[in-house]
Amino acid sequence: MTQHVDVVVVGGGQAGLAAGYHLRRQGIDCTVLDAEPAPGGAWQHMWDSLRLFSPADHSSLPGRLMPAQPGETYPDTGHVVDYLTDYEKRYDLPVQHGTRVDAVHRDGDRLLVEADSGPWRARAVISATGTWSRPFVPAVPGSGDFTGRQLHTVNYRRPGDFAGQHVLVIGGGNSGAQIAADLALDDDVETTWVTRRPPRLLPDDVDGRVLFDVATARRRALDAGRTDTGGVASLGDVVAVPPVRAARDAGLLRARPMFRRLTATGVQWDDGSRSEADAIIWCTGFRPALAHLGPLGLRGPRGHIATAGTRAVGEPRLHLLGYGDWTGPASATLIGVGRPAREAAHQIARQLDV
Repeated sequence: MTQHVDVVVVGGGQAGLAAGYHLRRQGIDCTVLDAEPAPGGAWQHMWDSLRLFSPADHSSLPGRLMPAQPGETYPDTGHVVDYLTDYEKRYDLPVQHGTRVDAVHRDGDRLLVEADSGPWRARAVISATGTWSRPFVPAVPGSGDFTGRQLHTVNYRRPGDFAGQHVLVIGGGNSGAQIAADLALDDDVETTWVTRRPPRLLPDDVDGRVLFDVATARRRALDAGRTDTGGVASLGDVVAVPPVRAARDAGLLRARPMFRRLTATGVQWDDGSRSEADAIIWCTGFRPALAHLGPLGLRGPRGHIATAGTRAVGEPRLHLLGYGDWTGPASATLIGVGRPAREAAHQIARQLDV
């Protein structure tokens, strides 16, 4: 049986919870459909050593400060999951876990949301599915030849899973640097870090607080028609979190340029030499998880959907939240998603005349 609601939020991670919070404050009838069986979003699937870039008080969703984690300046992922679980319960957000959304269609004056638990008709939809469920692995020569283990950031957990092995870590962003450092600091793992261009580590005193301020300043400059400051990208690529600094200072975090091709047992470098490897970890990023929006025909270059703020240009009843700066400055962060979530809720309230 088809269920009816004013707004369906697709995704119950940090962006979906922020959306639910602001929709409820606007008095809008909503439901949050989340494919995960438990609260916590993608945070419950991260690697063991991961820590936030920012202290707890700078990593909060709207309305509820994240409490400090005893003994930790930068909280671990378990603390984040506990916080999101508490947030969902504290505000009694209408989240249905274990519910996968397969498609969103136009249906007259409504949007039809097809979920594995049954269809919903809504006056508006907020898509907040993030990127974690859509890891990206680039096509490289010989990718089908390598007989060792290949995995992505989403599959990595701890160095102990690679004891006695030589591991190639590919990717020059934060996940690549952190996983390379995690492995390099373990004496039982031989690690080679590979990047397409020399990695740029941010100054040691730059953390998530600085990055948020820089991203916000860039957005304000662009909105005011001023010169683009370059934002976070102008500072560097990698936050020098403690494990990255430790590996760097020990001389263990030196990146090699990209190899020419994969071989059956490792890689061939540009100079023709070869290296053996037991496993490859692709820390090569993600793409927006937007397959459920395919029936709306809105995808453009690079898979993005054109937006004005969070609202889809080609379908004003649809909002996108938490995918990156194109859906709000720093909107893929805990502290950054609150503002675009509020703006989306206010726009929807005006649209629905609530």
